[in-house]
Amino acid sequence: MHKSLEVQKLAKRIKSLRIQKGYKSYENFAFDHGIPRPQYGRYETGTDIRYKSLLKIAQAFDMTLEELFSEGFD
Repeated sequence: MHKSLEVQKLAKRIKSLRIQKGYKSYENFAFDHGIPRPQYGRYETGTDIRYKSLLKIAQAFDMTLEELFSEGFD
């Protein structure tokens, strides 16, 4: 199954935001924000991203969805 370019960009953005928050490990970020680690790992690879998941991610980064999508999609 091929991931769309937009999903790949979103996964890259999520990973970049995690790193900007000072987390080297996606596992620690997921644990600290109450997101199951295997599921969060799939977000960063663009394997399983749903609307409810995007809301959780935006909340974990203390952002709106608009802010989440404001960079990295050019």
